Amino acid sequence: MNLLKKPLMAAMLGVSTLGLSVSAPTETQATGTVPIDVWALRDVVNAVQISPDGKHLLVHINPSREGDYLLQIYKTDDLSKPFRTLNADPMEITGAGWVSDNLIFGSAWQIKRESVRRQEGDVRNYASYFYNLDTNKFQQIEGNFSIVERLPDEPNHILIASGAAVDGGLGNDPAAAFRPRSYFKLNLETGSRELVMRGTSKYANVTFDNKGNARYAQGIDSDLKIKSFYRRPGETNWKQFGEEIDQNDPDNLYRLLAGFFGVVGFHHENPDLGYIIDTRDGDDKAALWLFNFETEQYVEKLFQAEDADVMGIGLHSIPGNDKLAFASYPGEKMMRHWFDEEEKALYEALEQQIPYAHQLSISSRSYDGRTMVVFNNGPRDPGSFWLVKDGQLAKLGSRNPLIDPQQLSDVKFIRYPARDGKLTIPGYVTVPKGEPPFPLIVLPHGGPAVPEVVTYDEWGQLLANAGYMVLQPGYRQTVGWGKKHFDLAYHEHGGTMQDDKDDGALWLVEQGLVDPDRMAMFGWSYGGYAALVAAARENNIYQCAIAGAAVSRPEIWYNDIKRGIRAKALDDWFQGRGVYYGTNPYKEVDKVNIPLLMVHGEDDSRVLLYHMTDYQKAFEAAGKQGEFVTLKDADHFYRTLMYTHQQQFYTKMLDYLANDCGPGGL
Repeated sequence: MNLLKKPLMAAMLGVSTLGLSVSAPTETQATGTVPIDVWALRDVVNAVQISPDGKHLLVHINPSREGDYLLQIYKTDDLSKPFRTLNADPMEITGAGWVSDNLIFGSAWQIKRESVRRQEGDVRNYASYFYNLDTNKFQQIEGNFSIVERLPDEPNHILIASGAAVDGGLGNDPAAAFRPRSYFKLNLETGSRELVMRGTSKYANVTFDNKGNARYAQGIDSDLKIKSFYRRPGETNWKQFGEEIDQNDPDNLYRLLAGFFGVVGFHHENPDLGYIIDTRDGDDKAALWLFNFETEQYVEKLFQAEDADVMGIGLHSIPGNDKLAFASYPGEKMMRHWFDEEEKALYEALEQQIPYAHQLSISSRSYDGRTMVVFNNGPRDPGSFWLVKDGQLAKLGSRNPLIDPQQLSDVKFIRYPARDGKLTIPGYVTVPKGEPPFPLIVLPHGGPAVPEVVTYDEWGQLLANAGYMVLQPGYRQTVGWGKKHFDLAYHEHGGTMQDDKDDGALWLVEQGLVDPDRMAMFGWSYGGYAALVAAARENNIYQCAIAGAAVSRPEIWYNDIKRGIRAKALDDWFQGRGVYYGTNPYKEVDKVNIPLLMVHGEDDSRVLLYHMTDYQKAFEAAGKQGEFVTLKDADHFYRTLMYTHQQQFYTKMLDYLANDCGPGGL
């Protein structure tokens, strides 16, 4: 591999260059416990991207504990100081990316309202912008837009779409995946935009190629069946293909809600061929297929993993090269099955030279392929950015430069049997330093119908650093592990879904790794719901529960969202989340039998604050003792949690576990 020479390990954008106002760890801290102030930092370097010509680096950075994100632009031939430093005061820059050699497109937000007034509301206003490096000027674009394609053949244009990006139906808005969006070609010189396509309910979710051709669409007709359409480059008429998916059939729920089924790319040479993730012939796990749109034939099964779904693909890392490089599927990390030997060799060379290499990705690369930015994260790396230029490798920065890798803990991938004998549950165990048996925190992910592959997890590492083993179980309904794994969770909120979490804890006890008298559950969102359920279970195996942003009143939540649900199977699925089926924590307050801590953001837009305040009133009326903490001005999502929110939350959680979690603390 000639692209990489002897590595240059100099930290070009080290802590001092970033101007970070937090003190670096002392020598004692470097080998012991990480201070909460370090864990509480927002990501210091959030993103780094190389310009298409390889001459400039764009760095999205937060140089102080309580400040806003800035953009810094560096010349790649002089990384000693920023060439430009940009902000969007009074707004905060939330994202940015190169769309040509000298133009940047991005987004910003600003808090404008005092409170969240409705489900999925927001206290923020949003704006899009582009910035011209040559003129050193910003231009705001009215409305909230996202990039669809960068159009490498048209350097002065990009393809953008209005409205929120499709979330796959995984949130509280089941209609989001098929809400029509409008697509525009934006002129980056003048700021004018030209309508390319106005979405309709029939052609709602549209996929374009890198030439700006609309090639694939999905939509819903009045019969509530999802239909797929295709057209060749240059054509204007859509051709329906494939099976229609009936949303009223519960057997289709995994396909509807998993978020990865369907067309994922197009062949780099033949416009009639594309790549589809699908299950065929009764398979439980989704595979990657080569599909002929003209003949409507599945030509070849390109790859299928034994124990997991194929969840995506990767193309060649040079922009504009649409050659298929790999298929990805969950395992001990997001695994790759390679199709491109050149890309495979490049990744292997990078893995040999980047310390603690785990989940590597080439996040951006110049058109000539000679310059690239590589991102790595894993159990021993909070997220680091690396520059490859002229055959040399240099570290650019880190999402948390104040953590020494030796302070972090290893993460082990495990599988354990469910008590009903129907499944083997995947899970991730973060192992603290010391000798077992350890106290245990069961940390279920939110969603719950989302994938989870644990690489670097701040909460898991924070708890392990405090001496706790952490289990993050892939309980049934976690996507990526097959249709059966999902379907067996139907109407099992608080039932077998909860058993899966407890079974993981008890399995670790059987292995001699965990003290059975020192176990707790902590979760956020759905994970917070699971913690409330755990607090009220009979024959409780836990000493306490910590419920963050927990859904406690699913019947009110359902009433807020049901107007967007038209299909019977989807409606029934949402009712099964503790509404008419499954466990409703609010109705089981009197059954709580262990200490409970609830934490909630004041401005939570996904799980509104009433979930905690209503539960607290019922809890105290039942004569129970617990603690309830409101994070002022905090929203639901990690990127909205500021330094002060995390400092308050982490301080309270660790103190609660040590002193109030059962007799004598955990």
